[in-house]
Amino acid sequence: MNPKLTPERLLKKAIVYVRQSKPSQLIHNQESQRLQYGLVDRARALGFHNVMVIDTDLGRTGSGLAERPGFECLLSQVCSGEVGAVFCLEASRLARNGREWHHLIELCGMLGAVLADPDGVYDPALLNDRLLLGLRGTMSEFELNLFRQRSTEAIRQKARRGELRIPLPVGFCWSPAGKIEKDADERVRQAIELVFRKMTDLGSARQVLIWLRHENVGIPFSAREGELQTTWKLPLYQNIRSILTNPVYAGAYAFGKTETRTAVIDGRARRSSGHHKPRSEWMVLIWDHHPGYIAWDEYERNQAMIAANTYGHSGAEPKSGRGGRALLSGLLRCRRCGRMLYVAYSGPKGAVIRYGCNGKRLDCGQGSCISFGGLRIEEAISEQVLHAIEGNAIDAALKAAMEIGERQQELRKAIELETEQARYEARLSARRYEAVDPEQRLVAKELEARWNAALQKVQDLENKLRELDGKQFSAPLPNPEVLVSLAQDLPAVWNSPSTDMRLKQRIVRILIQEVVADIDENSRETVLLIHWAGGRHSELRVKKSETGKHRHCTSLDAIDVIRKMAGKFSDEQIAATLNRLRLRTGADNPWNENRVYSVRHHHSLPSFDPTQCSSSELVTLEQAALRLGLSPPSVRKMIEASILPGYQVVECAPWQIPVAALDREEVRNAAMNLKNRVRVSRNGNHESQQSLFSGS
Repeated sequence: MNPKLTPERLLKKAIVYVRQSKPSQLIHNQESQRLQYGLVDRARALGFHNVMVIDTDLGRTGSGLAERPGFECLLSQVCSGEVGAVFCLEASRLARNGREWHHLIELCGMLGAVLADPDGVYDPALLNDRLLLGLRGTMSEFELNLFRQRSTEAIRQKARRGELRIPLPVGFCWSPAGKIEKDADERVRQAIELVFRKMTDLGSARQVLIWLRHENVGIPFSAREGELQTTWKLPLYQNIRSILTNPVYAGAYAFGKTETRTAVIDGRARRSSGHHKPRSEWMVLIWDHHPGYIAWDEYERNQAMIAANTYGHSGAEPKSGRGGRALLSGLLRCRRCGRMLYVAYSGPKGAVIRYGCNGKRLDCGQGSCISFGGLRIEEAISEQVLHAIEGNAIDAALKAAMEIGERQQELRKAIELETEQARYEARLSARRYEAVDPEQRLVAKELEARWNAALQKVQDLENKLRELDGKQFSAPLPNPEVLVSLAQDLPAVWNSPSTDMRLKQRIVRILIQEVVADIDENSRETVLLIHWAGGRHSELRVKKSETGKHRHCTSLDAIDVIRKMAGKFSDEQIAATLNRLRLRTGADNPWNENRVYSVRHHHSLPSFDPTQCSSSELVTLEQAALRLGLSPPSVRKMIEASILPGYQVVECAPWQIPVAALDREEVRNAAMNLKNRVRVSRNGNHESQQSLFSGS
């Protein structure tokens, strides 16, 4: 009997503390668990009847940087004075942190408990035992730090050579020779390349996400279920961003991008990992380490584009175009306070744009620095931009025509590869169904259902392919000659309502770095200092609207109709034509006589003179019907049958018919036949006349 195990201590409780540092040790190091649980038998052999096992710290480190509820329970039991001995396999099981280890020794020495392991029993109240326990705790702490230092340095040394097998993102794999290679699956490679191409086209990670989900295009994910597998599903924003920001896709080997930070929380050190470091602090960065999906220059451009699209961070910097009605959103800076101007939308459907600065309001509670309407400003900036790019308009249009076809082929390729994968899965389901015993109906029924589901998926994808091919056939690409003629009228294309505002914003931001705005109160002008991307600067002055007068943006289509009809038709007829064409005013109102007059007056267009029109050689559809003694629909049929000449200035405008044509013999005969409902013989008349009077 050990003299340190007095009868008083044997009557108390014995605690067996069980711990292993990592969850992997619980699976692969079973012998250590058995040895620690075997201390229960040793405690009973030494004379303890009440033995308590504390094993809630299995899988937790003893370095002092993780919570250990089992160790806390051990300390509370010792403090109660009911513990006679604490059993552990070695000192490192209790603590690899000097503070916790010496705290336990101090408590056991004060309350009369001993520490026991397979080598002996130690009484902390005795000077020699206390010294020995202290040395063992110090050695355990030193051993942990030594192991950590050796393993960390070995990992870093291997990473500096680019040979450390770090986890790779989807689309890459480690070869048997220890090299990083692209995935052998063509569908995986095509999906990753599609993400980067759409980022170049759309200029925003969120827009790439929206496009993929709208087109129902999935991206690959790595899933470990027994062995590494690739699964497909619609992406989330963090999935797209992780692909775009990972340098591995640019052919670079990167290690040490994140760090672990230690903080004292509630009196205890806590570690948190995953904190991203700046690129200058990365431990290893090796360019051109392996074949990538994009070049490093393109990766740099993507990072700059993503940073410019981040609207929530602090700092007033020009922002990239992300859509919306305002052409200059995030590009205007206040000359008085240096802040970026905000955009306010008002009017029907937010059609009225106004820029303003809240600098004084934020700093000292006063009014805005400056504010002005956006219509004239955007028109002036657009003229400057069009003037800068008009020499390259044709080349840009031709390049856009080629890119349209490439984008359509990208989408079709993705669906085609998905269809091929679905066909393979259908064939696999068929083989599994055919291999099962028909008598096992429960199994055969489930396999048959899976086969039918796989076949249905193949059919849906094939229908999607046919639908996509049908869209491409129904909307063929314009030929270069058409694009050349279109590019020559670049202002009309730029100002067309169908032109994507996001594209216009990106063009403006390529050419212009920022615009500094101020207001000249004396001349009532908005002063714009344009900082061009090439380093040149130019000043632009735009006259402000007079107080009490407002101007809405009338569409170019409506202005074109008014310009063609002005002087030939009354304002009432022009308004009726515009309403039939379903064109609206700038304030989204229907047209009337007064609104047409206002637009005519603003653009200095001629007015309608009834006296000149009465002596004209042209008559309207109603006037021609009155002269021929027919109804207007009958005259309309004669025009459609090419019997009576007539034309419209624009679609839905009143017809204009030459007076001289009404006296032609064929017109008079056709009018007489319509009046008398006479059918003309098949051989004696023109084919168009036959169709007109046959009643078909």
